[in-house]
Amino acid sequence: MATDYDAPRKTDDELSADSIEELKARRNDKSSGVVDEDEADAAEGFELPGADLSNEELSVRVLPAQQDEFTCGSCFLVHHRSQLATFKGDTPICTECAG
Repeated sequence: MATDYDAPRKTDDELSADSIEELKARRNDKSSGVVDEDEADAAEGFELPGADLSNEELSVRVLPAQQDEFTCGSCFLVHHRSQLATFKGDTPICTECAG
């Protein structure tokens, strides 16, 4: 049975107030499980592969690597020095890639 975690919780008084007939009627109601979602609104959130994003502009603040950070030579992610596992030549390798 699906649980709606966003729904407000019922108190003990409200739980005991639900009658057996009411619960049976809700169980027999076939439309209660149908989600009413507008397909146009849902489709606006998806981007198609190959979509033209040339006129879009990103506004992200990029910080340079800090004194206690390094860039892994395998996954090319910036990690904290505590995740430094080894060096492959002069290239630092993180603990996840050294695995």
